[in-house]
Amino acid sequence: MKTKMITLCVNGKDHRFEAPVNRTLLQALRDDLKLTDTKYGCGTGECGGCTVLMDGKDNVCSCLTLAVEAEGRHITTVGGMTREGELHPIQIAFIELGAIQCGYCTPGMIMKTAGILADNPNPTEEEIRKGLDGNICRCTGYEKIVLAVRRASEMMDTAQTRKVGGMSA
Repeated sequence: MKTKMITLCVNGKDHRFEAPVNRTLLQALRDDLKLTDTKYGCGTGECGGCTVLMDGKDNVCSCLTLAVEAEGRHITTVGGMTREGELHPIQIAFIELGAIQCGYCTPGMIMKTAGILADNPNPTEEEIRKGLDGNICRCTGYEKIVLAVRRASEMMDTAQTRKVGGMSA
């Protein structure tokens, strides 16, 4: 199997490692870098459990993105949202509004929310629902998740914080 040296900045830290050219970003995060906060759900980009933020604004399914395609990019996982022991307003909103049930979809939902709010700091309910399309939660009816996105938007506006993973969001 052909391999390549890959350099990724993940959660603000540079990582250089050798990986097979067909290794997905999800496999690189979980297996090579031992960052297991990004979840494997379906492996086909249908569930959104593996969603990460690329370059502070673009949501990508890490199960469909090859690690070599992410060369030199800034990747943020849910673990990279916490700064100096403080949860990000998105994380706080999900906790406060009970938008976390079993927790399996939560990392992807939080990262998708970061992407939504990077594009539109004050989305309507319709825009939130459309933005969350492709991220599946089997435990909730999505109502609390939608409310958490709305609340996160308000909290981020009040705190004037649009930083996610060291990148502007």
